[in-house]
Amino acid sequence: MFFNEPYLDALTKGSLLSILALFWIILMVRVVGLRSFSKMTNFDFVTTVAMGSLLAGASQSKDSVGFLQSLAAMASLFIVQFAVSKLRHNLPWFDRAVQNTPIFLLRDGVVLHEALKTTRVTEDDLIAKLREAGVESMSEVKAAVLETTGSISVLAGEKVEEGLLKGVRHA
Repeated sequence: MFFNEPYLDALTKGSLLSILALFWIILMVRVVGLRSFSKMTNFDFVTTVAMGSLLAGASQSKDSVGFLQSLAAMASLFIVQFAVSKLRHNLPWFDRAVQNTPIFLLRDGVVLHEALKTTRVTEDDLIAKLREAGVESMSEVKAAVLETTGSISVLAGEKVEEGLLKGVRHA
């Protein structure tokens, strides 16, 4: 493609195709927005993993058709992700269908063992998160919530505003 020497050609082609594909992804992120690589939903996570795979495929394309196919697949993923984001925003039933719900793991100082079992979070993991949040006593924790992203939020203090617990369910 570029050089007669196969190793030099492979290095050059791999480098150039990777750079072009990376700039393509940057362009798509600029069009769609930063949310495209956020850790917001399981759908976003799958899209991010798929994008990495497509970038790898683009950098190893044997010909321009394979390279363009990878770029088209990347653009399609961004378009689908953008559409899903809009549908989630406008249709509550669709949002519930594709989005996990946050779940209480601890409420008013009491560990909810059934929730830990359901979500496959160990009590040791929960306690580690409480320590990271600077909790000194379980009784000061109003809620520990497994968020839709898989992270655990810890709400401690005198009183927690109910609006912060909107949509959180018991397992």
